Amino acid sequence: MQAELGKEKISGEAILESLNWRYATKNYDKTRKISAADWAVIEQALLLAPSSYGLQPYKFLVVSDPDVREKLRTAAWNQPQLTDASHLVVFAYKKTQTEADIARFIDRIAEVRGQARESLADYENLLNGSVKKAIDGGYIEVWNSRQAYIALGFLLETAAHLGIDATPMEGFDAAQFNQILGLTDYSAVAVAALGYRDAANDWLANLKKVRFPAEQLIEKI
Repeated sequence: MQAELGKEKISGEAILESLNWRYATKNYDKTRKISAADWAVIEQALLLAPSSYGLQPYKFLVVSDPDVREKLRTAAWNQPQLTDASHLVVFAYKKTQTEADIARFIDRIAEVRGQARESLADYENLLNGSVKKAIDGGYIEVWNSRQAYIALGFLLETAAHLGIDATPMEGFDAAQFNQILGLTDYSAVAVAALGYRDAANDWLANLKKVRFPAEQLIEKI
């Protein structure tokens, strides 16, 4: 099947090597920047992340402005990664969804797949019903925010395969982030700093990765 798809398989060893190499970097080398080519891959990984129904109820804010990053650092208890890393991404989920959002998604399906829009009517009704249920049940924000975390996972693994350090972060004041970034229909839920470790000044860089053994976390039923 791999040969039929023209897809070269990545070895299990290479995958595990990347995942064992990565850690939540605490100190970044301010002088090293991610190349435009590598960053383009990371952005594509964000776009390719799966989401429930494919709705992508989120957006990713790549913050380059030094002044904005300083403000965000203050709102994140002065954690240096926000200003010292090469790149900073804020993950923001959509607070709700409307029939207009669903219609836009259906339009996109029809465009990309060359389908007649009317052939997607039943699917559109299904999506509207699911979203209404989430809104009425009071869990639309929880649902949407969970989708953003899937994209965060894609970013972390992609960065590791590229030899780029990344730090997932939740330690920040979301209300302040929203104000600084002008977010109203969306809300910040997670942050990822990316760049290259300053291993000489990072206390965590050379410590062994601590995980519970598989038999304590993985149940085979």
